[in-house]
This record gives sequence, structure tokens and C-alpha cells, in this order.
Amino acid sequence: MLVLETRENALKRDARIYAEVLGFGMSADAADITAPNVAGAVRAMNAAFSDAKLNTEDIDYVNAHGTGTPLNDRSESEALRTAFAAKIDDLPVSSSKAVLGHSLGAAGALEIAVCALALRNQTIPPTANFDGYDPECAIDCVPNIARDARIRNAMSNSFAFGGLNAVIILGTG
Repeated sequence: MLVLETRENALKRDARIYAEVLGFGMSADAADITAPNVAGAVRAMNAAFSDAKLNTEDIDYVNAHGTGTPLNDRSESEALRTAFAAKIDDLPVSSSKAVLGHSLGAAGALEIAVCALALRNQTIPPTANFDGYDPECAIDCVPNIARDARIRNAMSNSFAFGGLNAVIILGTG
């Protein structure tokens, strides 16, 4: 279960705070029902940066939408490369779908939970069952083995059919 509440209320009840929502961005490009639109994904990421008042250098981990399909993974890799520019070469990006399944409408909530736990544990979860790089997906996808890392802020991408793109940035607060 995810509980979203104000920091003030969480502190009053002495709750364990896993992460803080720093920013959110979304776009709806409606370009194609099944073919992701790179520009729409980039708009959602940029809107999240703006809302969080952060830039690419402030993000230490990305939980990708990462469906494991060539069309989605290539377009998301391109969108990440566009949004993060040269920073993407040193940015760990993984997908939790190989472990959790896609879960359709619940995927975004599961991915936020993964990001919150990554922040709490200071561990980047791996992309499970990874068996080889696609040269068109030139990112560090954290293959098969988790990594300990300093994570201040994490981004989660959730992209849906028809170009509905939602991006949330969590931080340690």
C-alpha cells in the first residue's frame, strides 16, 4: 500500500517516511495507440523537472516504464537520451516489470514503490532476466544485479497506450 500524506502529518504520527514526492509531469500526445512518441515522453520528463525545481544532474536513478518490447524500449531510451543528454551515460536506469509484471493500471503505483524502496535502501534494483544489449537502447540498464548507490532523487516513468505519459520524481526529503 502507498500512503501519500503531508510531511507535517507523517511527522506528527511518527511515521517512517520512505520518500517525498518532489515533482510530477505528464503529457498526452495521442500520436499512436501502441507506438510511443519520444517527444511526448520528453515533455512529461521536462515537466517533472520543472515541477520539482530540479535538473538532470539532480537525478540519481530512473525506474523506466521498460516493458521489454523493442518499440517501447527504443523509444524510451531515445527519450531518456534526449531529456538527460550526456548525463544519461552515467545514469542507472532499470525496469521492475520483469519481476513484478506489467500490471497495466497498477504499474505506476508499483514503480513508485520500487523508487521509494530504492531511496530508503540506497540500492538500485536490477533489470531482471536481462540477456543482452540492444545497440539502439544505449543506456545503463543495471543488468541482473542490484547496485548500492547514493540516491538522492529518483524518477519513475509510466507511459500508457495512446501516448499518456506520467513522470514522478521522488526524493529523500
